[in-house]
Amino acid sequence: MIRIENVTVFDSRAGENTGPYDVEVAEGTIRALRPPAAARPTDPAVESVIDGTGRTLIPGLIDAHWHAAFAAIAPSAVLSGDAGYLFATAVVGARHTLQRGFTTVRDLGGPTHGLKRAIDEGVTPGPRIFPSGAFISQSGGHGDFRMPHEVPRGVAGHLSHSEMAGAAVIADGEAEVLRASREVLRQGASQLKLMAGGGVASHYDPLDVSQYTVAEMRAAVSAAENWGTYVTVHAYTPRAIRTAVEAGVRCIEHGHLIDEETAALLAEHDVWWCLQPFLDDEDAVPMTGPNKRKQQEMVAGTDRAYQLAIDHGIKVAFGTDTLFDARLATRQGAQLAKLTRWYTPAQALQQATFRNAELLRLCGRRNPYPGALGVVEEGALADLVLVDGDPLEDISLLARPDEAFAMIMKDGRVVDRG
Repeated sequence: MIRIENVTVFDSRAGENTGPYDVEVAEGTIRALRPPAAARPTDPAVESVIDGTGRTLIPGLIDAHWHAAFAAIAPSAVLSGDAGYLFATAVVGARHTLQRGFTTVRDLGGPTHGLKRAIDEGVTPGPRIFPSGAFISQSGGHGDFRMPHEVPRGVAGHLSHSEMAGAAVIADGEAEVLRASREVLRQGASQLKLMAGGGVASHYDPLDVSQYTVAEMRAAVSAAENWGTYVTVHAYTPRAIRTAVEAGVRCIEHGHLIDEETAALLAEHDVWWCLQPFLDDEDAVPMTGPNKRKQQEMVAGTDRAYQLAIDHGIKVAFGTDTLFDARLATRQGAQLAKLTRWYTPAQALQQATFRNAELLRLCGRRNPYPGALGVVEEGALADLVLVDGDPLEDISLLARPDEAFAMIMKDGRVVDRG
């Protein structure tokens, strides 16, 4: 048993600090929150005592839009590189993700089933992973990473390198989308990810295009619902978002070019919105190249998107969607801190804990980690971060995990940060 004594606790449900408490952790769960005792009797079960004075205990952070296989690797390694190299970098990246205090990620595309298994079995350290597996894309869609020599497919339907690597599944028409969805679920996806519109990082599709028909998306939604889970989609524009809502999709990723009518539709249908604080700042990617114009168009809508989400009371999740940039991958906490442009520090921290945990529960019985996440409560899973100071007073502490996090715990075990 581990006891953290005299610590302030962030109540992620209420969005406020409480305590102080003595928090006891055993066998992977939070066993007790008690008022501090001046002289608590010696308990032989307590193996370690941590002084929480002047510190704040928060739930382990959750990134609801992460790519564990692609966050820190060059695009060329995904498109044509060796799979062993891809997985080796993902193992290192998973350890670093955990050491930044992100104890859980919702992985929204990539070959992460093996990585998840290795983490769950204790082979290598890393966060809990809610995997989407390969994202599903139409030909010419945001997930179509085929090289010029891989197009067209030909009568035999040969798979491209990205498909064989488990990064994407190219599927056109209802029958192909249904087959692809069932195969991805068979491989262990906790939710499905579809590409419903153009993207910034892709070279073939303009940002404004819509992808997939309502009927095609409904095929994926039907497959997901039969498995007790849901579909989320990559989409920026009102048309792409409205098509997804009509098809029964439960979550929108990005949506930065949304209009007010479509925001109202999300609220009406109780659809989640996973927004990212993409801004024209030092973290903007790509900084140069042919996709820079698309990136600038997208970030121009960020402020309005967040304001529409707030005005319409839409359920908003926090995610970073870092791709192909090792430096940017280190800035997960800094991205979270940027939410104070639109929210209070408490609301920002709620998004990355309690709110994101709510979104994760949409996968129902496909949830690979039954138990309460995103809260510091008796009976909850013991994923915790001990912060030197108060992040509600100084949100930038979350951007400096090496110096500001006194301890990171996942599943009741203190994370080795050496």
